[in-house]
Amino acid sequence: MRVRAASSTWGARNARINSVSPGAIATPMGQAELTGEHGDMMRRMIAASNAKRAGTAADITDAVAFLVGSSASFISGTDLLVDGGVTALAAG
Repeated sequence: MRVRAASSTWGARNARINSVSPGAIATPMGQAELTGEHGDMMRRMIAASNAKRAGTAADITDAVAFLVGSSASFISGTDLLVDGGVTALAAG
C-alpha cells in the first residue's frame, strides 16, 4: 500500500517505485525460520505451493533485476510477490 501511495510522488520525479515481497528463502535467516517455532507450518505451505521448494537468493535478485530493467519500464506502484505461490495458496 505504501508503494502504491508513493507511486504518484515518484512519478512526478520521472521515477518508478516498486517493492518485492519474498517468501521462504533459503538463506541462514530462512533456515532458522524453518527450524523454529513455526517451521512445520512453513514446510507444509512450501510443499503445497506451486514451486514446492523454498526460494533462493537468485530468485530474488532475478526479480529485482527485472523490475529495475527496461522490460519493466511500465510497472510502477506495485508489489511483486516472489514466494513460489504461497500467498496464492493462502488466498485460495
